[in-house]
Amino acid sequence: MEILIWIIIFIISLIVLVKGADLVLDSAERIGLSLGFSSFVVGAVIVGAGTSLPELASSLAAVFKNATEIVPANAIGSNICNILLVIGLSAVIGKKLSVRKNLIDLDIPLLLISTLLFLGIVWDKKITLFEAILLLTAYIVYFLYTLVHKDEEEELYAVIPNHEKKRKTLFVPIRRRYKVVKEVKVKRPKLRFRDFIFLFLGILGLVFGAKYLVESIIHLSEIFNIAKGVIAITAVALGTSLPELIVSVKAAYTNRPDMVLGNIFGSNVFNILLVIGVPGVIKTLYIDEKTFIIGIPFLLFATLIFLVSGLSKRIHIWEGLMYLTVYILFIGKLFGLF
Repeated sequence: MEILIWIIIFIISLIVLVKGADLVLDSAERIGLSLGFSSFVVGAVIVGAGTSLPELASSLAAVFKNATEIVPANAIGSNICNILLVIGLSAVIGKKLSVRKNLIDLDIPLLLISTLLFLGIVWDKKITLFEAILLLTAYIVYFLYTLVHKDEEEELYAVIPNHEKKRKTLFVPIRRRYKVVKEVKVKRPKLRFRDFIFLFLGILGLVFGAKYLVESIIHLSEIFNIAKGVIAITAVALGTSLPELIVSVKAAYTNRPDMVLGNIFGSNVFNILLVIGVPGVIKTLYIDEKTFIIGIPFLLFATLIFLVSGLSKRIHIWEGLMYLTVYILFIGKLFGLF
């Protein structure tokens, strides 16, 4: 009976956590636009970080519960899930993901450098205060460089309110050629009091969802006698990656592959630099044995094949099936099935 109760708490808290992130993202987008922030700033700052809020909230809750091994396991698992499951499924559904944007100038080098920096830091199975500050500094550099970087072939996305859509936002691609920028004028939405209420409720959802999610992980790991990191790198990573999964699958189905890959590039850099860096400033983080032995090699392998796909600027359906196969192998290895 105790097992069933904690499984139910785990599922409910995960749902509350993800829904809380949605409320924060939606309300913050609208508040930002209504206050006159540009669509680019709202998209880059709020949308970019918003899809990774569940990972950050659950990681902070884990630190305060002294379950620090959950933090790196969650980030590593999320990145593996983002590449192998999200990209793999998107490629299968979209049949082929082809991007026009030049990924070599910015996205590929930054993801590679971020991943190698992270791997170098975790080589001793812990993340100290100085190393956490290094990760945060790297994210600041990444963020600033992303803002100032110019790419003649890039696609710009304007965040436009749409009250008839559940997500309240649409991303409209605008082709930029010959260094001429075509702007889209976005009508500022009216500032509503309920937006602040939704923002508050979303923050509450993040706080309590993360708190009870970590509580359930600790109890379930004790009941089943498995490492907390194993639950974090699988179930939690999959649950907190649901926003990326939903957005990417929809984008692939509607033939917007640039959004699929761009979403994952940004989310993965955010996870290994900020989701680990912020909790690491509060307390030293440790990596459990299974996460280190299985998670780290799969993270490196998944990132490398993703970067190779980025160089070719296309992912075929057979590559998507390969991604999904490797993800099944990863899960099987963690639980000793293979």
